[in-house]
Amino acid sequence: MREFTILQTPAAMLHPIPQAPLPRTDRLPDPYRAEAGVLADRLAALDGALDWAAVKAQAGPWVRAVRENPPAFWALERLLTEYPISSDEGLALMRLAEALLRVPDAETAIALTADQLGRADFDGASDAAMARLSSAAIALSKRWLPAEGEAPGLVARVGARSVVAATLRAVQLLGRQFVLGEGIEDALRRAEAGRRAQPRLRHSFDMLGEGARTEADAERYLDSYRHALEAIARRADPARHPSLNDGLSIKLSALHPRYEPAQHERVMRELVPRVWTLCERAAQASLNLTIDAEEVERLELSLDVFEALVARVGRECPRWEGLGLALQSYQTRAVELVAEVAAIARRHGVRLMCRLVKGAYWDSEIKRAQELGLAGYPVFTRKHRSDVSYLACASALFDADDAVFAQFATHNAGTIAAVQQMARRRGTARFELQRLHGMGEGVYREVLREGSVGCRVYAPVGAHRDLLAYLVRRLLENGANSSFVHQLADESVALDTLLESPLARCAGEGGGPAFAPPPRLYGVARPNSEGLDPAVAAHREALAAAWRQTTVPPVPEARPDEIAPAVRRAVEAFEAWNQRPVAERAAALRRAADAMQAQLPPLCALLVAEARKTWPDAIAEVREAIDFLRYYAAEAERLLAPQELPGPTGERNTLRLHGRGAWVCISPWNFPLAIFTGQVAAALVTGNTVLAKPAEQTPAIAREAVRLLHAAGVPAAALQLLHGPGDTVGAALVADAAVAGVAFTGSTPVAKAIQRALAAQDGPIVPLIAETGGVNAMLVDSSALPEQVTDAVVQSAFRSAGQRCSALRLLCVHESIADGVIEMVRGAARALVVGDPSDLATDVGPLIDAEAFAGVARHLARLRATAVALLPEGEDAATHTVAPQLFEIREVAEASQEIFGPVLQVLRWRGDPKAVIAQVNALGYGLTLGLQTRIDSRALALAAQARAGNVYVNRNTIGAVVGVQPFGGEGLSGTGPKAGGPHYLPRFCAEQTLTINTTAAGGNVALFVA
Repeated sequence: MREFTILQTPAAMLHPIPQAPLPRTDRLPDPYRAEAGVLADRLAALDGALDWAAVKAQAGPWVRAVRENPPAFWALERLLTEYPISSDEGLALMRLAEALLRVPDAETAIALTADQLGRADFDGASDAAMARLSSAAIALSKRWLPAEGEAPGLVARVGARSVVAATLRAVQLLGRQFVLGEGIEDALRRAEAGRRAQPRLRHSFDMLGEGARTEADAERYLDSYRHALEAIARRADPARHPSLNDGLSIKLSALHPRYEPAQHERVMRELVPRVWTLCERAAQASLNLTIDAEEVERLELSLDVFEALVARVGRECPRWEGLGLALQSYQTRAVELVAEVAAIARRHGVRLMCRLVKGAYWDSEIKRAQELGLAGYPVFTRKHRSDVSYLACASALFDADDAVFAQFATHNAGTIAAVQQMARRRGTARFELQRLHGMGEGVYREVLREGSVGCRVYAPVGAHRDLLAYLVRRLLENGANSSFVHQLADESVALDTLLESPLARCAGEGGGPAFAPPPRLYGVARPNSEGLDPAVAAHREALAAAWRQTTVPPVPEARPDEIAPAVRRAVEAFEAWNQRPVAERAAALRRAADAMQAQLPPLCALLVAEARKTWPDAIAEVREAIDFLRYYAAEAERLLAPQELPGPTGERNTLRLHGRGAWVCISPWNFPLAIFTGQVAAALVTGNTVLAKPAEQTPAIAREAVRLLHAAGVPAAALQLLHGPGDTVGAALVADAAVAGVAFTGSTPVAKAIQRALAAQDGPIVPLIAETGGVNAMLVDSSALPEQVTDAVVQSAFRSAGQRCSALRLLCVHESIADGVIEMVRGAARALVVGDPSDLATDVGPLIDAEAFAGVARHLARLRATAVALLPEGEDAATHTVAPQLFEIREVAEASQEIFGPVLQVLRWRGDPKAVIAQVNALGYGLTLGLQTRIDSRALALAAQARAGNVYVNRNTIGAVVGVQPFGGEGLSGTGPKAGGPHYLPRFCAEQTLTINTTAAGGNVALFVA
């Protein structure tokens, strides 16, 4: 147990725990506020601050000089002009650059190269000689490469390996444009050579690598940073100001495996001392140490860490002015962030550095806001709005000159000229410009000729295999059609267009988002459910307030003599409910959805208290229930509308769907609100009445859902809650001959028992919709990125304590990368927090009850006797908690049983991945499958072979979204149709075709009219 972080969990959580998570006050405003208002504020702040005609006059000669005399590293810009990222060819090159360097085995490297080069047409002619040469080379190379699954002959194998070797070398050369050196000593030598040519150049070195997933990763990155600082310090002058020496940029996520808002206390306790050791050394040598910007959700946490460091600087080395923070102008809170950093500096009597950048995670910020159903986007949705924000931040930085030394990182000639104009108007020269190594060299060559301003080069350092994520981000930033770097190299873009004022562009348009905000993600068909972000203090407070008011009242069980009368009431109520227009039934569901949305925090708290959900899981479940209600309402109006069918003249044929009668809906405890609501809503909106039997462990949640549906207009007789044991209440409901259908979600053995009971009855054949479990697998080939694989595996296998039917049970990793992936998964699992689900820091809560715990314990005993345990034991019978468990097995067939807990089995594979999928299919389950590969054709081929209802490529295998990823399986995993999909509602319906002979009254008038 000591291997894991354990929080105390009550043995019985039937009442709320007083220790509700106490929210911390946020420093910055709501990140999801309306973009239009923020933009208006930024424009108002810049009113009269710039003469853009003068900006163009200064920047225009720079642009013309660069186009007339391109820099030595102009090849990439030409390549991106020839193959922009928006094209198939550009995307193929980017994906090759991202993956090829890390593939250790020749077979996968050949398959990857063939797959990516084969996805686009590189044969087209080009006006640029260099690009034309690259097109010819790539097109020729494609002839040697086999298709996916093809076995090349000897000559072809030799040719394919030569093509891969040449492609690999080309990618390495491409990477050299962006990476200053493979080690810090090499980078320092190259930096010194560059400084001889341009004396005002300084460098901020960035040690490449992904964020830490394990404590071992964090220690390795810390050692790398320490080594780099020592090497930089040996060449620095401690008597000079930090702005005149080289420095180091660090990522906080590289120094702690759980650098997340939910782990706030742990991060402050463990991370701050690690970073302070770097600050001390940088202060001794008068270097600048800059903390890089990361995702929006981490910003408040970054500020807390930053201020803790600044406070210590103020106490122990107040004369050091080298500690800095990178600020992203694409964030809607960027100007307020500048003010907060300046306030921190003034509070502690320290002068800081601030590097202003545009931002590098734009696409992921957009996706996260959509996935969480947040009110808006935390970033500007148009590039020129981020440019306006950059100028507003620049103005704010100059205004805070007493507290910060401003550093402006940009490749945009217009932005550089605007910053210089602001500085001249304020009469200050205390700032520097920055660029990325390998980019913007032409523009800065011209800028540095004109004045005395200093320039710092952000210089990545690392082996080729480490540059992957960085390289792709740079290609995405500069290969987009709207990028200044891209347009600068494209001489067809006029100078006036290239240097157009972003202020004028913004003033001439509305400030709304460029695309639908998250609440309108699904257009007019239905609103997206709105979520909460626990990283925001106001959202945490809403959850905490609800938790303080939560109780779990007892729900009386239905007596045996109450079952038959309840069925009769449902049967008697059917006709009236079925006769109601579908629009009325749909309206009731929408009212219930709106009520759930309004009650989201209390419903979340109830899920935490009764179902032992963690807060993120609770939020996601309430949103799913809301989505079910709205989706089925819209689908019912579409599907149940009369459908005219073609036929012979003089006849009208109409297909109609209607309810079948009284349905029994039996739902599980692992999704006691979402699945319960989904089953009930589908049956009700199609005209059926419902006898709802919730899981024995979670009746209070079900009763609250029923209450909301009744309040929304569903008659009491049309929806009845019957709580009690499955072997009495459930069995009696299924056995009643008056029941018209059964919807069940739960174990495969219980589904089979229901199937037998229904088949044994005389009378109508009763339909069964069953969604059961699965032994869900994920196949990982050697082109996959280990960090992404680890994130997906940990989420899929251990989130919700593994108590999802979609949870990952079997991880199949290619032998060439298995050691590294398995070790990373082990380390990431150890970093998870196990315990009390009411604590926001908890990752893995308890199993639902003693019976569930005993079942998982039996499986663990079996695995410890037959497989290789890769993690220490971590069960606690008193609290029903099981820490993540990992076992290595030898054959797919050994994972034949579903283990409903945080238990993952892993095996190594070699050879043909199709053989692995065939073995997974042979298990008989068919729910979810994960594929981790950069070979697109392989992913499509394996998905087509798989007998699984949901196949997920390069992501986790859980969290199916209603209407987006319809969920359900085949074989031992269920009957279908898939819940939350377009084929679900018809299963609840009977069909009737009405044929009317329109000529019976005398003739076919339509023919005469024609």
